Amino acid sequence: MNASTMDGTTLDAGVIAAADHAARHWTSADPGPLKPGSDAHKRAVCDMFRATFNPYKPSVITWPALDAETRAKIISLPIWDIAVQTEGKARLRMAAYARTIADPQMRETIALNGWEENRHKEVLSKLVEAYDIPLEPEPEYLEPRNPEWAYMVTGYSECIDSFFAFGLFELAKRSGFFPAELVETFEPVMQEECRHILLFANWVAWHRATMPLHKRIWFELQVAAVYAFLGWERIGMARGMDGDKTPAKPQDNNFTVNGSKAVSAEDIKVPDLMRICLAENDRRFSGYDRRLLRPVTMPTLVRLALKFIPRGKSAPKSVPPA
Repeated sequence: MNASTMDGTTLDAGVIAAADHAARHWTSADPGPLKPGSDAHKRAVCDMFRATFNPYKPSVITWPALDAETRAKIISLPIWDIAVQTEGKARLRMAAYARTIADPQMRETIALNGWEENRHKEVLSKLVEAYDIPLEPEPEYLEPRNPEWAYMVTGYSECIDSFFAFGLFELAKRSGFFPAELVETFEPVMQEECRHILLFANWVAWHRATMPLHKRIWFELQVAAVYAFLGWERIGMARGMDGDKTPAKPQDNNFTVNGSKAVSAEDIKVPDLMRICLAENDRRFSGYDRRLLRPVTMPTLVRLALKFIPRGKSAPKSVPPA
């Protein structure tokens, strides 16, 4: 990925490689455990997010030329409208929730997360423009009525979708669906999603540990409601219930779960795809301090399901990370 500093100064290849490495590897200098709710845990979470910031700038990304067949395959993916709109909502929700947080470190960190979500939207907008991908008109993005609920819907949704997206991205890379140059260009965005859900998982733990019991009970009820909403959303039953007034339109909310046939000609079995998702999830988190909490719901459920599925033909070997 071509990149620049925030003032537009072009970065050379060595600086880009160093920034990419820094975005994937971080360990706290604090010794001992990082107990959720402690100052050491909060400091580590916020320091991690700031130290792993990648300074790429969407306006200077060079999008590789695509042949007609590849461009047609990419245009055919049913994800572009929902991807652009999801990032637009995420930016607004995180900014709105950040303003409600009393702790200045956590407030600044979640505000930066919102800024990065807006940068993802810019990246997608530049990609859409570069390859002339048709989109529906974007809705007006409005402030959420309940910022914490909206932030939780976004955070838990990203934890679920990113788990499958990591595997599908790897599958697309192996199959050659995405040209190598396009994979390299989009790779930092995928890793940034890993940072985002790492932050969210640790925010949940920090938030739980620092609230009084009566609020904790209400919070756990909200968590259960978020999971119920996300389940209903993925079977098409939830419309306009996600915490803001943005009109909903039918979308393929399940692409990250069922999209393997769209990114590979290979007839990959579901268990093999799940193993790829697990391997990629582990790989992307491997460079961050192991004392920080990881999202566990999807990896745990998938590992449990795989215990009851006989292993057939081996999954393809992983492609070593660049």
